[in-house]
Amino acid sequence: QLWMGAHPRGDALIRDNRIPQKTLGQWIADNPACLGAKVKDTFQGRLPFLFKVLSVNTALSIQAHPNKELAAKLHAQFPEHYPDANHKPEMAIALTPFEGLCGFRPVEEIVSFLQTVPELRALIGEVAAEQLERSGSDDPRGVSAALRVCFTRLMKSEKKFFVDQLNMLVKRISQEATEGKDTSGSNGDLLLRLHSQYPGDIGCFTIYFLNLVRLEPGEAMFLGANEPHAYLHGDCVECMACSDNTVRAGLTPKFIDVLTLCEMLNYTPAPSSSKIFPAAQSPLDPSVYLYDPPVPDFTIM
Repeated sequence: QLWMGAHPRGDALIRDNRIPQKTLGQWIADNPACLGAKVKDTFQGRLPFLFKVLSVNTALSIQAHPNKELAAKLHAQFPEHYPDANHKPEMAIALTPFEGLCGFRPVEEIVSFLQTVPELRALIGEVAAEQLERSGSDDPRGVSAALRVCFTRLMKSEKKFFVDQLNMLVKRISQEATEGKDTSGSNGDLLLRLHSQYPGDIGCFTIYFLNLVRLEPGEAMFLGANEPHAYLHGDCVECMACSDNTVRAGLTPKFIDVLTLCEMLNYTPAPSSSKIFPAAQSPLDPSVYLYDPPVPDFTIM
């Protein structure tokens, strides 16, 4: 990751030795007018965004970012895990073909996996699985409630139990792949890839709940508050509110906070195509495209 911004965890260094300030954060604090009056007043004299270049070879954790209210609360309670009080809406724009998990899949896709992946069903339990199967698409609140129960059951399953189920699943899919069978009904290729990177990790099962989104160069994904996601592979530029608040629950050796994640997530299912954020051609210059998400912190040109 290459960070460009003034976040205290990765404040950009100033290489010009004619300038007394050593970091971008110090320079902006001494020259707040550089932000322009509107930004300076709205964001208390701080640079409101953090810009990154990411090169993802190994999957980055299953995570979501809190809204402002939750961010302030988490920062007050656990400052060592949640380093600031800001929200972190973010946008990733692909530089190479890019893969990520983002948002909950349409319910019929999840139900189909519950029926073809017995190890997943075992972790969630028959009662919760049937509740989701019966929830029907005509009652969005019922669907979200059933989805919450299923996902929470999965994420809170006991370590020994889920590791056993995961090993059984990996063994079964490896065997099917060796015999030349089609494992797409169990999302086999992705499962084996994630398991090779994070063996025995509960995050491997989230591929049955979250959309696999593929971006071509120039396509973008916007992640608002409480949107579950993980970047899997590829290079991208990323812009976000100036924050480093991440609630993680899998595919990571870092601190995980399953309870907070399961509580905060947005459990609205949607197809993967809806996760691709459109760029608009600038009316002033046809060679410029605008990525303008519904947050005040940044727009990317």
